[in-house]
Amino acid sequence: MSEYVVSARKYRPSTFKTVVGQEIITTTLKNSIKNQQLAHAYLFCGPRGVGKTTCARIFAKTINCFNPTPDYEPCNQCESCINFNKNALFNIHELDAASNNSVDSIRELIQQVRIPPQLGKYSVFIIDEVHMLSKDAFNAFLKTLEEPPMHAIFVMATTEKHKIIPTILSRCQVFDFKRIQINDIVQHLEYIAQQENIQYEKEALIIIAQKADGSMRDALSIFDQMVSFCENHVSYEKVIKNLNVLDYDYYFKLTNLFQQGNYSESLLIFNDILLNGFDPQYFISGLAEHLRNLMLCKDSKTISLLEVSESIAQRYVDQANFCSIAFLYEALNIINETDVQYKTSYNKRFLVELMLYRLCFIQNQPTNSPVQNSNTIVQNTQTTTTPTQIPIQSETKPYHVQQTTETNTTTNEPPTSKINKQAATIASGFSIKKQQEKNTKQTLIIDNKEKIEEIQPFNLEMALKAWNSYLQRKETDIRIKTLYTKNHDFASWNTETLVLKVLNKSQEQEILKIHDELLAYLRANLKNPNIKIEIAHSEEDIKSDKPYTDKEKFEYFEKKYPLLNEIKKQLDLDFM
Repeated sequence: MSEYVVSARKYRPSTFKTVVGQEIITTTLKNSIKNQQLAHAYLFCGPRGVGKTTCARIFAKTINCFNPTPDYEPCNQCESCINFNKNALFNIHELDAASNNSVDSIRELIQQVRIPPQLGKYSVFIIDEVHMLSKDAFNAFLKTLEEPPMHAIFVMATTEKHKIIPTILSRCQVFDFKRIQINDIVQHLEYIAQQENIQYEKEALIIIAQKADGSMRDALSIFDQMVSFCENHVSYEKVIKNLNVLDYDYYFKLTNLFQQGNYSESLLIFNDILLNGFDPQYFISGLAEHLRNLMLCKDSKTISLLEVSESIAQRYVDQANFCSIAFLYEALNIINETDVQYKTSYNKRFLVELMLYRLCFIQNQPTNSPVQNSNTIVQNTQTTTTPTQIPIQSETKPYHVQQTTETNTTTNEPPTSKINKQAATIASGFSIKKQQEKNTKQTLIIDNKEKIEEIQPFNLEMALKAWNSYLQRKETDIRIKTLYTKNHDFASWNTETLVLKVLNKSQEQEILKIHDELLAYLRANLKNPNIKIEIAHSEEDIKSDKPYTDKEKFEYFEKKYPLLNEIKKQLDLDFM
């Protein structure tokens, strides 16, 4: 029995043209060989399994080939190529930086760099996983990397480019390898299956390519596993069962149920998916991918973006004809919201079931549906909250706001932006304290509206009494109480205008916060809608009896305890 060799090794590319999905990089390397413009250091970056080390070996093999082909591929017939294929070419050195990352390992490498090649023109040093080198090792490598001997060429490979220090990057030609496209992987798997006389279904190979996530090595490993499981007949049903992949049919059935509004059958299908051992979040992402493919099928220009077989693509096109763009857009938004909330949800199954309810009610919403359109909610919010709408003060400069207040008190429908803000506030949470404050303010404004037509004159005594009663209220801000209780002259009346003095912008902001509430209170108590409020800046200091400096504190306590002064004199103390 011959020794078994995995496909990743058996079908590893040996020439540039057999490298899959990296045409730009292979063309650049071949042109550099053709024009004899070889750099002394290369850095190959990219995800796992995309051909970085393979291209480094092919490059080393080609530049040492005695008889390259006209398109600058290795001939595989000369002494250098034959020895390379047998792993017996001693002027090509491979170093695993993951296990040789110390300064001593780099010093040994530097010693080897000085030795000229015995066969061929160049000594090539391939350093894999170069990002694993320590900082000291990088620093020890800098001088040699910048000015190596003419026969030495370094090719470094890494999956984590961001870990390479800038001084190394600046000394190399950097090549960024890309993930291999699904179609390229499928074509390569088809070629291998034909070479090995393995029967296959193209849908099965597509599933393998999707599972590989752009890595050819991963795709070949999965392919070998599926061949063993399926006994040389790689079928779609066996592949999705072994890889634990949801069948396309689930998503097609669910989309039809969403169109019909059949939420009960949708829940049963979801329950069946859970019983088969699938993670709910995997189901969410798969459903999002399905609806995205349907959206792509709505335009003939984007159908080519589908990464499925022709038969499955036709099913997508047929189903997309029965789905409106509005439905697909709303469904994708709902799924995206669920995906964002999934990790923080305590009841994950209920969250997904709620998503299915919402998807079923997008187009087939019954009269008494538990799911309501967001516009209906906003309209209901507008109806219940408009009579007690409080005008919002937006500017910070001292001015009269009587006109703004009167406009809001007589308008039945607030602007759309205010409705949206109010709906967002209701959805964000509920606070008993805020609701009590809101009810108090609403009562003041309602009383003001009821008595707005009963204009009565008032004198200074009545005005001061109304102002003092506001300060004594339990609901009044404590900072306002403190400021104007200690400084009575900071509040004065000028006919029908209450003038409130402030010392800084912070105090001005506090007044603006209570402006509408205070104005409504005064108008209701004095029965006069013409009352205004002005804010004036004062240069006076706030009156306070509290000591602040050390000397003031000492004098304060000296009055209470006269012996303190004697202690001070006896100890000969003074203030700093």
